[in-house]
Amino acid sequence: MAKDSDKKKIVHAHLPKKETYTTTLTAGKHELMGDEPKSVDGGKDKGPDPYDYLLMSLGSCTVMTIKMYVNHKGWDNVDDIYIELRHNKHHDEDCQNCEDPKSRIDVIEKEVIVEGDITDEQLDRILDISQKCPVHRTLMSDIQLESSITRK
Repeated sequence: MAKDSDKKKIVHAHLPKKETYTTTLTAGKHELMGDEPKSVDGGKDKGPDPYDYLLMSLGSCTVMTIKMYVNHKGWDNVDDIYIELRHNKHHDEDCQNCEDPKSRIDVIEKEVIVEGDITDEQLDRILDISQKCPVHRTLMSDIQLESSITRK
């Protein structure tokens, strides 16, 4: 029998003709909204933008992974776990010799914040575990995107 993690994930995104950017996103029985901020012409800010969802995916996976580890270890001294994520694009030194001089490197900063009376060793281990969450590993790996198009 296949484990849930072996099953293909399917989500849907729908942008109706009458909307500029407000998108309905569905994952199973869950429905969310995505949009662009009002600072983007036509954006209505009715939901997080796509990069917000990317950061939320990484953040939720990270805190869940840490929580599973902490529970497995029986570390009752760990209270709340928070993640603050930031995304921006840098023209890094690594890109100085890029074919496109306007290239930017995406940078995601992930700050783990743990409340509780915990040791430095526990903090170090939690940071290590935070980098092992499946979404973190996916973002750090070589990703293959396969695109197709269908006429309806």
